[in-house]
Amino acid sequence: MVDKPMSIHRTRFPFSITKLLFWSLILLSFIVLFFLGSPPSSASPSHRRRSLRGGDWETSVRESAKSKSLRVLVTGAAGFVGTHVSIALKRRGDGVVGIDNFNRYYEASLKRARSNLLAQHKIFVVEGDINDGSLLKSLFKLGKFTHVMHLAAQAGVRYAMKNPKSYVHSNIAGLVSVLEACKNANPQPAVVWASSSSVYGLNSKVPFSEKDRTDRPASLYAASKKAGEEIAHTYNHIYGLSITGLRFFTVYGPWGRPDMAYFFFTKDILKGKQISVFEGPNGRSVARDFTYIDDIVKGCLGALDTANRSTGSGPAQLRLYNLGNTSPVAVSKLVRILEKLLKVNANKKLLPMPPNGDVFFTHADISLAKKELGYNPTIDLETGLRKFLDWYMDYYSSSSSLPKRACLEFLDCAFWTGKKKAT
Repeated sequence: MVDKPMSIHRTRFPFSITKLLFWSLILLSFIVLFFLGSPPSSASPSHRRRSLRGGDWETSVRESAKSKSLRVLVTGAAGFVGTHVSIALKRRGDGVVGIDNFNRYYEASLKRARSNLLAQHKIFVVEGDINDGSLLKSLFKLGKFTHVMHLAAQAGVRYAMKNPKSYVHSNIAGLVSVLEACKNANPQPAVVWASSSSVYGLNSKVPFSEKDRTDRPASLYAASKKAGEEIAHTYNHIYGLSITGLRFFTVYGPWGRPDMAYFFFTKDILKGKQISVFEGPNGRSVARDFTYIDDIVKGCLGALDTANRSTGSGPAQLRLYNLGNTSPVAVSKLVRILEKLLKVNANKKLLPMPPNGDVFFTHADISLAKKELGYNPTIDLETGLRKFLDWYMDYYSSSSSLPKRACLEFLDCAFWTGKKKAT
């Protein structure tokens, strides 16, 4: 595959004051990291280190990574996208080893359930932090990874207002830690990592193109991801790492994140709780380019399969791609689809969007990903939400907090009678 000129994917900073403010923010972020410490975790560092001692762990890593094709380290493997990507890789015969710190940003039980699912597919997940350089060094030595799928990150725009240091720890320091490990590994792997559509920030031009400016972040989360893109450029330029960044657009689907609107709307609608639907100026609908998880996985695998080898020094591949659906949907329509599928009327309250870092709309231009990765999303929102709800009802059917009536209506008694619903 022919590499594209750097000018295609690099961001321009036309105003010196903007550049100064941006990098001042990054410097401040590092200061916050080192003075305020690390984000919460479900297990203490000493507990995790004890769990990694012994030959059984080394054997498990080697066995899980074994493959005649790709050998991939997936960070954030017990996360939403990480779980789906790991299973897709394993199913096609690639070697996969995961790492995840199982932090408490949202219910850890869901992450543990995903990890159990990965174990059923014979994917070994190491419980540890990507900022643990010695751990990463051991993993690379054992796994001899050809590729790294770096998905570990602190997600969520609004949470940054409560815990800003977690974004610096995971999204900036964590990325540097992973790239350092890749730089020092033998062989050097190609890196594919998750950036975000949030980097487009306050842009008003749509659809968002990789050529657009990305120097006006609307949230600390967006700023941390933009910083990651600049850091990736540095490691590519100095150390010859082959690096591909993927800007995800509002990923949803089975095993998803409970902090996402479609997820907690479902939960609250079934409980009869009021949901807040935010509006933009003059009553304009807030819209998102909702992208189903299976389409995102195809884009991730396409990026891995087309990644060139790292060079160790000198020119190396550096790419950025949008992975979206190209069909923005108003959040108000999302709620109507959920009402239709759940057969429940939502108790809605319309509110103006608060100043929490969220943007009013997202819309992906995916022409570059189509051309170079063969990326072609096919799942519309209603189809994807039905698949999500099938999973949701199955996963939470034993919970006393889930109304039995709603489950019966939606599933035709499938999970309550012990019969598997037809697909």
